[in-house]
Amino acid sequence: MALDFSKGCVNFRDIGECVNIISSRSLLPIGKLFRGGKLDFITSAAQIYNPSTIINLRKSKDIQTFGAYVFDFPISNNYEKYETSNRQVRIWLNKVIKVFEDEYLAYPVLIHCTSGKDRTGVVVATLLKILEIPDEVIVDEYLLSEGEVRFEWIEQAIAGIGNPECYFNRLNVEKVRRNISNL
Repeated sequence: MALDFSKGCVNFRDIGECVNIISSRSLLPIGKLFRGGKLDFITSAAQIYNPSTIINLRKSKDIQTFGAYVFDFPISNNYEKYETSNRQVRIWLNKVIKVFEDEYLAYPVLIHCTSGKDRTGVVVATLLKILEIPDEVIVDEYLLSEGEVRFEWIEQAIAGIGNPECYFNRLNVEKVRRNISNL
């Protein structure tokens, strides 16, 4: 069954809330990081919890940004995003994650692509890996998405990242952790 994009932002959710529910612990702040699909049918920022920053992973620009700061990080469909060991995917992920080094980044942040599961799933899994969330929680958060998602795909992405300090050797991973974890 195809996703119905006309009913708002598909696969939209609060990442912190989901991680905390899955883990039965308070691991992430709630209301700080959101994920979802394209925003084409969103008519009000309130529908997507009023993001201050939007990270668009699609090739096309967002029609409406609701006054939020916008970062566009498209990646060619020639690259399988789950293959995080691929040099081009690694370069793309480094660009996306670099945004979170900025201590002045305006929260809440919405990360989205077309359906909110593949490119978004890889970026969210990467952030969760950096935040030292257990791999099984990362996988379960990803599997909450509707549409074709596979356990093996996200496991491949997580394995390709390995140790975030090595994978992101030009980023300050500790600063990313601190910026996201602090309210």
